[in-house]
Amino acid sequence: MKKESLPVYQDLQLPLLDEKKVQVLVKRLDLLHPVVQGNKYYKLLYNIQAAKESGHSCLLTFGGAYSNHIHATALSAAHNGLNSIGMIRGEIPKPLNPTLADAKTQGMELYPMSRISYREKNDPEVLEKLKLKFGDVYIIPEGGTNALAIKGSREILEPDDKEMDIVTVPVGTGGTFAGLLASASSNQQVLSFSALKGSFIHQEISSLLEAHQISPSCSWQIHTAYHFGGYAKFNPELIQFIKEIKKASGIPLEPLYTGKMLFGLLDLIRQDTFPRGTRILAIHTGGLQGLRGFNQRFHTDL
Repeated sequence: MKKESLPVYQDLQLPLLDEKKVQVLVKRLDLLHPVVQGNKYYKLLYNIQAAKESGHSCLLTFGGAYSNHIHATALSAAHNGLNSIGMIRGEIPKPLNPTLADAKTQGMELYPMSRISYREKNDPEVLEKLKLKFGDVYIIPEGGTNALAIKGSREILEPDDKEMDIVTVPVGTGGTFAGLLASASSNQQVLSFSALKGSFIHQEISSLLEAHQISPSCSWQIHTAYHFGGYAKFNPELIQFIKEIKKASGIPLEPLYTGKMLFGLLDLIRQDTFPRGTRILAIHTGGLQGLRGFNQRFHTDL
């Protein structure tokens, strides 16, 4: 699964940035690959390779009904001649939403998983039962975050990117953030913006770094004030912000991750958090496939 185009960089042009003399360069991973969008390309890259090298013919993974990871896994599997199974949290909507309809079209078998069972999806006994039911499947965790995903995410930053002062990224399961922390230069700072409500994300990331023996040479910080109520939560202010950014720059955002990150980043810039002349690389992690279902559910036009 090779990149079919080079990453696109877009210099964000806004009056606020002119006023504060801060540069925001958006690295648009949403334009990286026609099949697998954004950071999911990197998180699945070595997992797909490992599955094929170990002789597996089927991937099994987990996610919600609008999951970018479910969507990306289904398309990646089909693109690489593999079968796939998606364990969907809760009930599977009927008719299928655009995310799951795409997944099914690409051959993914969809199975509902009760929310109680879903909370135990990483338990070895649960995983063993899934293997007994479906055979010798290659299991990828929810969100795709494992050692191979972090290995792939280390490749997001290229040599020129390491000349930027600050790198920003949204954070969910933490795999992409961990990969960036493993590869950023010592002169850089990596800022993440949590899409989840609560301070527990600090311990989650610390545990992830410890488990994968990552000792960042860069400084880093997690911002938890821009979750807009928690995962998949939003309000009219965020929706209006996303529309204004698209109108001003042509850059599409989604309200789960990238919208919250850029909202938070511009708010910090507004508060003079960064000195004049700061160069910021904002990682656009994709996820735009979810806009179809979002617009359908909430009767908007992001």
